[in-house]
Amino acid sequence: MKIDDVIQTSLLYDFYGSLLTDRQREVMELYYGENLSLSEIAAEFSISRQGVHDALKNAGRALHEYEQKLGLVDKFQQSREAIGDIDERIEGLMEDVQKQEALVPAEVTAELQKIKDIIDKLEE
Repeated sequence: MKIDDVIQTSLLYDFYGSLLTDRQREVMELYYGENLSLSEIAAEFSISRQGVHDALKNAGRALHEYEQKLGLVDKFQQSREAIGDIDERIEGLMEDVQKQEALVPAEVTAELQKIKDIIDKLEE
């Protein structure tokens, strides 16, 4: 499993983990949180490695289905990007003011409108 897949699965688990069955949640926590191997988890639950693998696969599929239906992780990531963009724009305005560069009111208004547009996208 690629590192990006692990990160994505962990993020999905953070958002939707409480919707999984108790067993799926326990297996996910041991595998991703405690970094136990399939064999170690199998011994913990007295099941086969294949049983652990299937539980992880089913849990992962369920998490992806929740995201497909609800889109909370996607919305969260869009919000983080928008907040970063807003932060950069505000930082730029602050630097201009600190340098005492004369900003024409129209430029300030245009920049504030861009910030407002970013915020409006978050509310969609």
